[in-house]
Amino acid sequence: MIMKAEKPARGVLIKNDWGDAKQYKVVCECGQDDHNHDIFVEADESGVTVTVYTTSKTNWWSRTRWHHIWRLLTKGYIKYESNIIMDRQQAMNYATILQDAVEDVEEFRKAK
Repeated sequence: MIMKAEKPARGVLIKNDWGDAKQYKVVCECGQDDHNHDIFVEADESGVTVTVYTTSKTNWWSRTRWHHIWRLLTKGYIKYESNIIMDRQQAMNYATILQDAVEDVEEFRKAK
């Protein structure tokens, strides 16, 4: 069965549209807000930027807090992870909206 992106898209919400930038919220199927992704698609002089904001968590169960603190002090970073669960339709919507947003912000930027 061939699936097509939906409009409006289930699981993907447009939050803002400034012409040369768009903001979306992609929700996780599990329903937890910390798994949602906020996505910004922006066009400027240097090109198109896609930024994904998530709530990341350390793999705290594998190490102690002191281990994480020590790693941050000695290496300068801590490993994080983030996940989102999507069904097939939501993944198709996500991909199509991302592609459409990139094209829209590029066109808007060129028109300026």
